[in-house]
Amino acid sequence: MSDQNEQQIRQNKLDNLIKAGMHPYPEKFDKQYDLSACPELKEGISLSTAGRLIMFRDMGKITFAHLQDSSGKFQVVFKKDVVGDNEYKLFIKNIDLGDHIGIEGEIFTTQKGEISILVRKWTFLGKALLPLPEKWHGLKDREIAYRQRYLDLISNQETMKRFEFRSDFIRTLREFYWLKGFYEVETPTLLHSATGAHATPYKTHNNALDIDVFLRISHELPLKELIVGGFDKVFEIGKAFRNEGHDPSHLPEHTHLEHYCAYWNYEDNMKFTEEMIEYVFDKLKISRQLTIKDRDGQEKIVDFTTPFERINFIELIKKDTGIDITKVRDTEKLLKKIQDKKIVIDGMEDMGYASLVDNLYKKVSRPKMVGPAFLYFYPIELQPLARRNDKDKNIVDQFQLVINGWEIIKAYSELVDPLDQEQRFKQQAELKQSGDNETMEGDPDYITAMKYGMPPISGWGMGVDRMITILTGQENLRDTVLFPLMRSSSEDQK
Repeated sequence: MSDQNEQQIRQNKLDNLIKAGMHPYPEKFDKQYDLSACPELKEGISLSTAGRLIMFRDMGKITFAHLQDSSGKFQVVFKKDVVGDNEYKLFIKNIDLGDHIGIEGEIFTTQKGEISILVRKWTFLGKALLPLPEKWHGLKDREIAYRQRYLDLISNQETMKRFEFRSDFIRTLREFYWLKGFYEVETPTLLHSATGAHATPYKTHNNALDIDVFLRISHELPLKELIVGGFDKVFEIGKAFRNEGHDPSHLPEHTHLEHYCAYWNYEDNMKFTEEMIEYVFDKLKISRQLTIKDRDGQEKIVDFTTPFERINFIELIKKDTGIDITKVRDTEKLLKKIQDKKIVIDGMEDMGYASLVDNLYKKVSRPKMVGPAFLYFYPIELQPLARRNDKDKNIVDQFQLVINGWEIIKAYSELVDPLDQEQRFKQQAELKQSGDNETMEGDPDYITAMKYGMPPISGWGMGVDRMITILTGQENLRDTVLFPLMRSSSEDQK
């Protein structure tokens, strides 16, 4: 049967309910209990509850049905001699799977020993004019799940639990920050320049001011300006936008968490990260050992027991490639070394030094990392916003937390010298003019803020979607984002 025919049949049933005096879209219903609470109630207790009808089986004078809400599902039983002949027939003939109903009744045990609700009165709460999907399997159905997440949530209790976990995870992060004395703040999504990370931005136009603006790719610079203004500890959870390709670990719109703390360095943030992991895992009762699939689909055990391993970034590349990037600081020479090692990186002939180093690591070293591990000691070219190491001016005080080959957290001791920062922005601009599109944009307004004086600062950022994907055992960020960006259905059909 086509959806159009099915919809007409269901519409006719809705008309019948209206003719019987039922409101087609009632205002509310007095729901006393979630369905998950019903099994704990004593037999004989009267109650009201409500949910979506996901199963019913008519046996003539008795009908067994299952209702579902966000907490779970529960069996309800309709008996003709209890609800009355007219009400029973009205229900059997006009209610479909997917409809919302409210029921009033009492807890009892069926002959087969199943705790259920014996319905004494039912109330129509909403008609599903389209049928619910019957089965979910294969790539095609995953595409539907991403486009119509509401169907995925209805059909798969595991999906609902995953997104409840996401909400609990974000709430627990906030609790941890509050315990540590941080203030939650909000900074602009529309910026004059897209800076704070290496990424291609989305550009738009504001008609009222007649200016071009960019969707932020990072929260970083406004948050550090708040440190200039006198905040010591700030954090923000919000969207960041990067005009990049889709793959299991990248989405153009993602949830980003950043914090900045005055008087800290990057090592303080390493300790903070481990404390956060311990707090969240304890609060949410997450096992320290999780089974996760790597990029090749092989299962790996990731042990989140702290302290985490610390790995020198420069030594890691040297071990994996034989290239010492502290001794090869010229773009052409580094490219020649990579080619001599027969390492192939897409587009490497057009990359600048920083992009070459970063992509060399991503090609050779990162896929093999299980972690969690702190990578530290990065060449200064890779992070124009980080503070130089006191012992080696070519290194910045930065770390990344890598889990299963995914970069989950990045943090560093912030560069607070405005003249050094201004010079690095100029170098980035020169690289961009030479054709390296992965360089970072500068921001003169930020330089002005820096010149009013900054204390020592360490900043920290987490890809929230990535962390949740790891913790829930998923392999694709789309499975932990309620509404991932997709082509429209009409575009897919062209």
